[in-house]
Amino acid sequence: MSNEAAAVDSEFSPEIKAGRNRLAVTVIIGHAVKHVFNSALPLLLAMMKADLALSATQYGIIAGVGRGTSGATTMVAGYLGERFANRSGAMLFLSLSLMGISYFLLGIAPSFWWLLLVMLLVGIGPSLYHPPAIASLSWKVPDKRGFAISLHGTGSSIGEMLGTVIVGLLTTETFKVGTLVTSTYLVAFEWHEVLKISVIPALVFAVLVYMLMKNIPTVETETSSVGEYFGDLGGLLRDKSMLGLIFVTALRAMGQSAIMYFLPLYLLTGEDLINPEQGGLGKDALTVGFYLAGAQVTGIFAQPLMGWISDKYGRKIVLMPAMTVLGVLFITLNYVSDGYQLVLNVLAMGAFVYSLHTIFIAAAMDVSKGKAQSTVVSLIYGASFLGTVSPIVAGLIVDEFGLKAAFIYSGIVALTATLVFGLLKLPKNENRQYLVHSFICVLHTFMFAFT
Repeated sequence: MSNEAAAVDSEFSPEIKAGRNRLAVTVIIGHAVKHVFNSALPLLLAMMKADLALSATQYGIIAGVGRGTSGATTMVAGYLGERFANRSGAMLFLSLSLMGISYFLLGIAPSFWWLLLVMLLVGIGPSLYHPPAIASLSWKVPDKRGFAISLHGTGSSIGEMLGTVIVGLLTTETFKVGTLVTSTYLVAFEWHEVLKISVIPALVFAVLVYMLMKNIPTVETETSSVGEYFGDLGGLLRDKSMLGLIFVTALRAMGQSAIMYFLPLYLLTGEDLINPEQGGLGKDALTVGFYLAGAQVTGIFAQPLMGWISDKYGRKIVLMPAMTVLGVLFITLNYVSDGYQLVLNVLAMGAFVYSLHTIFIAAAMDVSKGKAQSTVVSLIYGASFLGTVSPIVAGLIVDEFGLKAAFIYSGIVALTATLVFGLLKLPKNENRQYLVHSFICVLHTFMFAFT
């Protein structure tokens, strides 16, 4: 254990040490539930597009509005996370509750404009979760920050994996049952019905998380006023490395958000005989759910591994090759054939898509030297605000050039982010003699997706 970690650990009473384990478990469980909803949404919206006869541009606008609200609200969540860290249970309760309520309202949407209005609310719930949750974990394990945050991210991968499969099971006629007289299929829900009933588990888990966190002993926070919060914020924004990380994170979010919404749409959309370029693979929702869940499985294994590598050898040594590979994988979606090639491409993407963001957060906290950690998280997540325009741009491109064109766009944006990141100077915690070793470890993670 490092001197810093030993000093921090010695400040805690046995009661607090016991309580923080329960805090970590509760936060990770809540994170998994949150991402069940997150992963379900793009798949449900893809179903919605067909039923409501929306254009790709309209579909992109709906997706972009939700991401925009989330990015904008994150800054407020950052302050609340700093100011009321001892009441983080209430914030997590509010986050999960708002998600359930907004999804219910989305399920009763009668038109495009209603959808647009409700998506403003959809983005608020998730933004209230990350700053207090991640900041708490980071503050308690400063010597293994990348690993701790990556474990938190693994909770999201589990949730994302379950969410797509649950939607597939609920919306696809799967198991045949019957009698000697009749034969029927298991009832399949419509997309709007799934959205409406989702309010029930959201509220149940909101209460559960709140109760589990209610009696956890904690410590006082450093930031106690709006002035101090914005003072910390101003100091962070004056750091060139922090600004660079925010910009790169924004570019990465732009590439990823287009993939998030247009890959499920491509997998679900059937053949278009009039405009073949607008057609997709026509898979059922359950199959699409398994495709997306498979990506999460590789992400579950890759996140703690890549987090550990970044702690040991440096953030940049991990991020540069991983970002490069991910950008290439986005582009190759345009060229791989349906079958094992597509499966391997999606699985490999999962190993990097769901690992990089947590390491970017750890890198930003390294730059801040452990100060104002909830604020740092809000800055990195708030950078995704630029991701607002990406689904809209992708929608315009798709309407003009076809569904697969969204993958080319995403890849170009992701590779641009890689080039910019290569110019940044991060804290010198890298051991250069291990560069080759670290790169090999990342490649092993990549190859894991193919075995």
